[in-house]
Amino acid sequence: MAIEIEHKFLLKDESWREKVKKAIIFKQGYLSSIPTTSIRVRISDEQAWLNIKSATIGNKRMEFEYEIPLTDANQIIELLCKKPIIEKTRHYVEHENKTWEIDEFHGENQGLIVAEIELDSETQPFTIPEWIGQEVTQDIRYYNNNLAVNPYNSW
Repeated sequence: MAIEIEHKFLLKDESWREKVKKAIIFKQGYLSSIPTTSIRVRISDEQAWLNIKSATIGNKRMEFEYEIPLTDANQIIELLCKKPIIEKTRHYVEHENKTWEIDEFHGENQGLIVAEIELDSETQPFTIPEWIGQEVTQDIRYYNNNLAVNPYNSW
């Protein structure tokens, strides 16, 4: 079973921007989001994936991901996914040998920026950079599947 262990945080300031190593634009749409599971299609650059994730609140969730044809992904997002579509730029920042993913949202979630760190175990230690603010791992408002039905600009 594939397990994702991650923590989500808000940011204190913009100082993380000077540390960005690369950035990728993502577009993702949700086919289904029920209390136990979310099913989404994600596109970045010229690749696409079908992703199935348990909707468990917290830092540990099941996650399965499968590459699919880009043309199929575009049609699924356009014709079958709930609106609004999640659009974001993912910035990659290295801090003490760990990669932080900072998602800067666009569209109806413009203004929201969330940092995530994925870990190998729930007990794996990590250092929080000076630009990290409040942890929001337990707050469902910041989960992408929730942002697709309750966008940030409507809070």
